[in-house]
Amino acid sequence: MFLIDTLLLIGGFLLLLGIASSKFSARLGVPVLFLFLTLGMLAGSEGILGLTFDNYRLAHGIGTLALAMILFDGGLQSPLGAIRKVWQPSLLMATVGVVVTAGITGWAAAWILDISLLKGLLLGSIVGSTDAAAVFSVLRSGGVHLPQRLAATLEVESGSNDPMAIFLTVSCIELLTAQMAWGPGLLLLFVTQMLAGAVVGLTAGLAAVWIVNRIQLDASGLYPVLVTSCSLLTFGLAASFGGSGFLAVYVAGIVIGNSRIVFRRGVFLFQDALAWLSQIVLFVMLGLLSFPSRLWGIAGQGLLVAAVLIFIARPLATLLIWPFRYSARELLFVSWVGLKGAVPITLATFPLVVGLANADQLFDVVFFVVLVSALIQGWTLPCMARRLGLERRPLPQPPVTLEISSLRHVDGDIIDYLVDSDSPAAGRAVKRLALPEGVVIAIIARQHQIIPPHGDTRIEPGDHVILVLRPDTRPLVNKIFGPQERREEELPASLEFPLRGTTRIGELQKFYDIQVDAPPDQTLDQVLRERLGPERTVLGARFRFGPIALTIRQLGAKQTIQSVGMTILPLDEQESPEPPSDLSSQESRPTPESPA
Repeated sequence: MFLIDTLLLIGGFLLLLGIASSKFSARLGVPVLFLFLTLGMLAGSEGILGLTFDNYRLAHGIGTLALAMILFDGGLQSPLGAIRKVWQPSLLMATVGVVVTAGITGWAAAWILDISLLKGLLLGSIVGSTDAAAVFSVLRSGGVHLPQRLAATLEVESGSNDPMAIFLTVSCIELLTAQMAWGPGLLLLFVTQMLAGAVVGLTAGLAAVWIVNRIQLDASGLYPVLVTSCSLLTFGLAASFGGSGFLAVYVAGIVIGNSRIVFRRGVFLFQDALAWLSQIVLFVMLGLLSFPSRLWGIAGQGLLVAAVLIFIARPLATLLIWPFRYSARELLFVSWVGLKGAVPITLATFPLVVGLANADQLFDVVFFVVLVSALIQGWTLPCMARRLGLERRPLPQPPVTLEISSLRHVDGDIIDYLVDSDSPAAGRAVKRLALPEGVVIAIIARQHQIIPPHGDTRIEPGDHVILVLRPDTRPLVNKIFGPQERREEELPASLEFPLRGTTRIGELQKFYDIQVDAPPDQTLDQVLRERLGPERTVLGARFRFGPIALTIRQLGAKQTIQSVGMTILPLDEQESPEPPSDLSSQESRPTPESPA
């Protein structure tokens, strides 16, 4: 009993130190993972606390669980739109790039360490992948803010390249232990790992969304636990089918994170906390496994292997994505973000578990390479981003947040928009924003003040505008409040957007970039009643107005139009003559010479 109490005391103390170190890492400029590893080394057998931990099987099990949680959280926070833009270069780096990195590093390691080429390739395979935990930590909480495409490339690559590194590592071990020979067996193992992992991840992710939205639990706190159990089940199912559990949980996380699920924000907060806990436990545990005296003995060889990996192998692998129109500065930065972390050290326990000769030497070299990568690359990433002109201004965090906490489906979202100085909404009153029907401004947060919105309330640059809206109105609201890349997106054709009848033509043109031939100060109500006439101003009446079609959806007293459905017409319909079935008369149409 005394032993258990002592372990709980030490575990709590190490967790507290890990959390404290993460707090000061940004101020000191030291990567979080390096501090966690150092903390573990200080607590280890040759450190201050003198804790002896050399159970590599247990370390392998804890590392696998922690990495699964980190990858699952990474998938949850990966927008599908960003993945679609970068999946080709990211997957190329995650597969062929890992092979190139492992091959060059392995050949050099065989010569530097005076070991066989196959053992050198084993070491290269172990350090060949970019570590997801390290990259997510640096990019999402380490103060490095990059352009969306570049950040998405690095995150998707790091989240999906572990299966290739594991496949290469396992293949080399089986070749060294004579359990498998070169040939079709290796190819079959690779296809099974990738295909089964992807299929199980996609299927399990869709099933998890279906279960979470229909199980109707009484306690809201059980929903995050339910999602976590689904992720663990996904990993186990993929492994049982011979697939990659790491790839499966990452894919499942992407599916769940980009779906509408019950208690979504609570699930995300829980998984984020679980990922942080996993990082702390993982890196501290790996630090406990190390022996600083042995690291000093292989420091020279470790530095040479790290130099080949950082300055030769990774840059050459980065050239694979040159055809995808990355600039030279972006390619240089991608080559520098070859961060190593928990995955290589965890993989380095594989040879120890199977009893491979010289496994201790491989483990020590891998650990040293990870320390060098974390310290040199992780420490200099912010400076490198600034020197290359890639750093972006971080978006200020809103001083308040709102959340829909419902255990049932609610057809609504709460979105926080930061108003830029060039935003169409900047400097305009709320009543002049041409907001779609079903969109309400809940709160305006200005510095440390909360401003209840009224019709005459003016939106200022730097404001956080928190809106409650229906999901189908999001494209229109992005035109008003969204960042520049969202405002430049085309509105989807043939999708009807609800607008208020009091919306002015000038506001329609300014916010949605729609040009129609009508006085700017007229409202949709006035324009439609004037063009249609009293007889045709009825529910469902449709009027084609240049690039758009307007449909009356709600009438008030004295035939005033309160709600209008706006549809963006396809280009061929915009250019073709108006069909006779349209309710608008020939006289009411814009003339061919008009801007419409």
